[in-house]
Amino acid sequence: MTTIGFEHHDHAACIDSSVAAVDARCQQAGLNLTPVRRRVLELLLQEHRALGAYDILDRLRAEGLGSQPPVAYRALDFLVTHGFAHKIERLNAFIACAHPGETHAPAFLICRACDAVAEAEGARGAVRAAAADAGFHVERTVVEALGLCPNCQQDVAP
Repeated sequence: MTTIGFEHHDHAACIDSSVAAVDARCQQAGLNLTPVRRRVLELLLQEHRALGAYDILDRLRAEGLGSQPPVAYRALDFLVTHGFAHKIERLNAFIACAHPGETHAPAFLICRACDAVAEAEGARGAVRAAAADAGFHVERTVVEALGLCPNCQQDVAP
């Protein structure tokens, strides 16, 4: 699994392949990727930074796809529930999953300067081992690291 978000890549192909992967997964699982859900996914994929529900709602409203908060929240809930998006707790915002349909526990690298977010392979093994040593059963793991992305590091004087 690779880290996606900070490196330069063909962003149009990134969006197209992610939407196609989610569409295929929905068809396999009998899930309904409605036009609003698809558009919310596309909005999340447009930038490798997290978007809040109201940011998404504003964009949906501008496109005539809905003006009430439940429209955005239902689409986000669907995407998160089925592993097509993740909630970034620190930012109270959402990003598209970089590996839709794969079972994984990602870590999120959050730039404190520009709010860019990269999804990286998580530290699930280390957390589970520590929990096992303590007799604790992990049900959910969220790892979020705060720092500076490569672009913002260049902007900061040493």
